[in-house]
Amino acid sequence: MIQGADQFQAKILWQSLRPLVAGRSYILVTDSHSVMFNVTAIKYREQDQTGEHLSAKKISANERALINISTSEAVGLTDGEEFTIVDVQTTESLGQGQIEFVLHRSTNIRWQQLTIDKNARAEIKKQKAYCIWFTGLSGSGKSTIANLLEKWLFDKKLHTYLLDGDNLRHGLNRDLGFTEADRVENIRRVAEVARLMVDAGLIVIASFISPYSAERQMARKLFAVDEFIEVFVDTPLSECESRDVKGLYAKARRGELKNFTGIDSVYERPENPELVLDTSTMTPESCVQTILGYLQFADSVK
Repeated sequence: MIQGADQFQAKILWQSLRPLVAGRSYILVTDSHSVMFNVTAIKYREQDQTGEHLSAKKISANERALINISTSEAVGLTDGEEFTIVDVQTTESLGQGQIEFVLHRSTNIRWQQLTIDKNARAEIKKQKAYCIWFTGLSGSGKSTIANLLEKWLFDKKLHTYLLDGDNLRHGLNRDLGFTEADRVENIRRVAEVARLMVDAGLIVIASFISPYSAERQMARKLFAVDEFIEVFVDTPLSECESRDVKGLYAKARRGELKNFTGIDSVYERPENPELVLDTSTMTPESCVQTILGYLQFADSVK
């Protein structure tokens, strides 16, 4: 029976060399549907020879698994219906799947209509709410620029909040490491927090390496078109490594620190950020002025 729903359980055969991880977004394609979905949970992966159900944070090439997914909109899929999993950026086929059944998780949950909305909260603060998202390698200068930017906005009596990667790993994300799956979950949580803060009428400054394009796109889609400003701090790896303020690059080069972005973990460069800054040729202060110029041109700061 066809059911219109947005949460499903599905069996999959993963075929891409890049693993499937919980929290990442993909596209589900059938003969009659094409819809974005998020992997909300990996229930298990199957051991190849015995079929034993094993716990997993990621699914590698040629592995079978049972996963839960949440589609971006309600869609009518039949139990047993087959689908193809497609990459959001490249439209490359990544694997095959089959719907098991609908998950009745949100049947009784509805958006509560509130009297005070985002626009009202921002208006009382006499500002426009938006998220400025800094991305770049460790040591690129993201935190320095973000801190100076917030100080400038704060001095102008604007209401801000700075979300910093290291700081949030002391609390909200203290249970996460630096594997690809953990990095995906780290950005998913941060993006949801930033969205809530923008909804509260704040100017949110987020400073995270956020190495994967898929998660940056996921974050962007949580906001209205003019509410998300991606700032790529495009400082060369050699410059970042020469600074090595925290001594992390040296540890990574010695093999003492695994999954370090730029050394043994990939950083996917943004393709269309709103701004690109290079702190090897620009001072932090000039970077802030560039950002402010963009904001004023976009009529983002009243």
